[in-house]
Amino acid sequence: MGKGMRAGKKLGSGSGAGAGNVQKQMQQMQAMQKKMEEVQAEVDQIETTATAGGGAISVTVNGTKQLTKIEIKPEVIDLDDLEMLQDLIMVATNEALRQMEEISSNEMNKLTGGFNIPGMM
Repeated sequence: MGKGMRAGKKLGSGSGAGAGNVQKQMQQMQAMQKKMEEVQAEVDQIETTATAGGGAISVTVNGTKQLTKIEIKPEVIDLDDLEMLQDLIMVATNEALRQMEEISSNEMNKLTGGFNIPGMM
């Protein structure tokens, strides 16, 4: 035993003092998780559109990162150069997905204050 300590003497304040804090923290975490689920449901409804080739290709994705629309202007279709068309679609799709990821991250950061909470995005 350390100097000045007696057998059976407890340190700190009364027993159970931390239990209320833990319960309060759990309630706060549950409330935050519920709010994050609500924000994610809102983000899932958002759509963003990106273009490539000066607007020749337009791709729209939603918050669940699913393609919802692809527009291709007829003048960009060249059967002798399908690779260019494929590349334009890929560029527009990747940009739309990047934009949606940014929107989702920004919305969650508003709620979490920029804290990175694993598994919540």
